Amino acid sequence: MKHKHAVEIIAWANGAEIEGRSPGGEWKLTVPNWYLYCEYRVKPEKKPDVVRYISVYPEGGIEPPDPCICLAGVIRIIINGETGKLSAEVVE
Repeated sequence: MKHKHAVEIIAWANGAEIEGRSPGGEWKLTVPNWYLYCEYRVKPEKKPDVVRYISVYPEGGIEPPDPCICLAGVIRIIINGETGKLSAEVVE
């Protein structure tokens, strides 16, 4: 019979970071003991941020940046890959 945590044990043996928790608890980075009553998982990779740029034109229009056109400014928009929250900053 296959061990309850076989997939995680193999991943850990191959160098993966492991998170553990007691049932219903919070996931925390751990050096696993492979207790049967605990839950384990391979630490999820961080989702990358999405970054986009928008040009603002003197007449009030916005669209993707075009370096050949005179603009009033460029705004960098960042969507956090983990939380989905939006932030923005003026870069020019």
